[in-house]
Amino acid sequence: MSQPIEFTLSCPIPISDYPAIQLAHGGGGRLMNQLITGMFAVAFRNPLLDQRHDASAIDWPAGARRLAFTTDSCVVHPLFFPGGDIGKLAVFGTANDLAMAGARPAWLSAGFILEEGLPMETLWRVVQSMSAAAAETGAQIVTGDTKVVDRGKCDGIFINTSGVGIIGHDLVIAPSSVREGDAVLISGDVGRHGMAIMAEREGLSFESSITSDCAPLASSVMALLDAGITPHCLRDLTRGGLASALNEIARDSGMEIVIDEKSVAVSEEVRGACEIFGFDPLYVANEGRFTAFVPEPQAAKTLARLKAQPGGSDAAIIGRVKKGSAGLVTLKSAIGAMRILDMLSGEQLPRIC
Repeated sequence: MSQPIEFTLSCPIPISDYPAIQLAHGGGGRLMNQLITGMFAVAFRNPLLDQRHDASAIDWPAGARRLAFTTDSCVVHPLFFPGGDIGKLAVFGTANDLAMAGARPAWLSAGFILEEGLPMETLWRVVQSMSAAAAETGAQIVTGDTKVVDRGKCDGIFINTSGVGIIGHDLVIAPSSVREGDAVLISGDVGRHGMAIMAEREGLSFESSITSDCAPLASSVMALLDAGITPHCLRDLTRGGLASALNEIARDSGMEIVIDEKSVAVSEEVRGACEIFGFDPLYVANEGRFTAFVPEPQAAKTLARLKAQPGGSDAAIIGRVKKGSAGLVTLKSAIGAMRILDMLSGEQLPRIC
């Protein structure tokens, strides 16, 4: 994983002249043109975006055997939180979904829905964050769209990002490839993103602040592939956390997954926050963590590679796959008891991504 890129651009739009987004139906008008040409085009500038056309024409990349394509929408509240913001979340979320297919993120779209009255300074902070995040993932934002809605119809900013990634191998990285005996690993501790959002939203402070784990994952995945590791399945631990991801994979693979709770790292701050809010950290969302299913003989090598990545000190082998009861996830608790780790019937943490 590359180091986070930090920079500040000078906004070409005179923000003092436009202190807040004014309603502009139909996408036209002076302000909309200023946003597109004077803010987005400058912050996201690259040769493809510079085509200034309704669609970016992209040549088939050298070395690509297949392409991966995904989309995601971010509606997080608050817009800024410890360790990230809605712009970083939008870029990393889509880039990470591409990485879970074993793809290298290449091109992104950015669709903005802006609420009338949104401070221009707020939008500029988000745009700068997206620009830095895209640079960190190695992807380019090559097309986009902007709409403004009436006050009260949107919580400041909603962002949709779609992405295309380059697959340079023939592996099928998906639940259908999971096999009996596979080792199950996670890339780090769990629960920090969801608890960072909840603490910020509720105005709670702890002895040590909880920071979101929001981070790009493609470099970690590429490190595994470059080492000759052949992952059967990868899944980022976003909405619903580790427990939901494991249940989805168990269901779609027709296998049973057995994990050891003591092997899953949860920081003391996150554990304490979960106790206050009444949450199970295994169900709390992450934005920079993933689970990997690999052939058992490759487990130790995979773990070493994950631990070598930034933020990977808590990577661990947490379980195994067996035929057993199809679609079932069972957990050995800290006290040695076995219990079913089921899918939640409803949303545990709304509006955290």
